[in-house]
Amino acid sequence: MKTTELNAPKTWHQKHEESRSFSERLADSVANGMGSWSFIIIQTILVVAWMALNFVAFIYHWDPYPFILLNLVFSTQAAYAAPIIMMAQNRQSDRDRIQAMEDFKTNVDAKKEIEELQRQLNAIEIDKLDKIIALLEQAKIKS
Repeated sequence: MKTTELNAPKTWHQKHEESRSFSERLADSVANGMGSWSFIIIQTILVVAWMALNFVAFIYHWDPYPFILLNLVFSTQAAYAAPIIMMAQNRQSDRDRIQAMEDFKTNVDAKKEIEELQRQLNAIEIDKLDKIIALLEQAKIKS
């Protein structure tokens, strides 16, 4: 790493990431996992396998049709998944709010800088115009 990278101030995102607790990181990773195509595909494969094994099992059907145990598993999964996903969404809302506030501060600072530069440019322009007028007046006096 370069020394400039080590001395660079932390962004709001880096500060936010460092302030998250273990439970917040866990909830976010569970919500990210459950909201992925991998999860949907794996869950679909497991459900199809569950149903197929129960249809073709000759000796022991651990969950015969209409798959009450499978419905119980899904209900339990939903009961835990919903609050975890809502917690992750609330944190995302908080992150969005913080980012909006930081963006606003940056915009205000940029506006102040632009206004100061405009004042400096105006002062330079006025100084140039004063010099031009003085030169014109000297030329007028000489002629």
